[in-house]
Amino acid sequence: MPRVQLPAVTPRRKVWNKGRIVGQKRPLRPRQVWAIRTRLELSNCLRDLTLFNVAIDSKLRGCDLVKLKVSDLASTSQIKERASVIQTKTGNPVRFELTENTRQSIMIWLRSPEMLGCGFMFPSRFHDRPHISTRQYGRLVRDWVTAIGLEPSGYGTHSLRRTKAAAIYRKTGNLRAVQLLLGHTKVDSTVRYLGVELEDALTIAEQIDI
Repeated sequence: MPRVQLPAVTPRRKVWNKGRIVGQKRPLRPRQVWAIRTRLELSNCLRDLTLFNVAIDSKLRGCDLVKLKVSDLASTSQIKERASVIQTKTGNPVRFELTENTRQSIMIWLRSPEMLGCGFMFPSRFHDRPHISTRQYGRLVRDWVTAIGLEPSGYGTHSLRRTKAAAIYRKTGNLRAVQLLLGHTKVDSTVRYLGVELEDALTIAEQIDI
């Protein structure tokens, strides 16, 4: 009786994201921003409050946020109203505003004993690291959202990057402005980042003459 050759069967790998919420992280809503900010103020967490406020205003990626230097945000004894940094991902500069509330928290943080002689805005407590890591920043964000009753799997460091950008887009519909603020080189990157419908994005873009 001839032997039948059966096709080889490749064992299935376990799906890495099974049971997890993946995809873009949600931006925070204004009431959620204020809930986190209020908790940090009441607990007198100066570093975390400053980190949170700067993250919302700057709209920076985590890798750029944690590496901010004091000189990026302050000159002598004055906190800058606008700052500029070179993005690690693109190598291009991006500018951002610092609101009065954020500038005040920066000033208080810089005057604290922990910042004596520090060159980085958010120094690490480990001697072998000059500033906090993106992983530590991620853990802080998870703690912040959990503290106000949000599901941490739906939020991350990009939630803070997207928060103000999403609010600006909802209020103005100005996709080009959001593109510049996020430091995106292409407008379609901004479209995907905001989760904007393509037709809506094109309609807005057609109205903006650059």
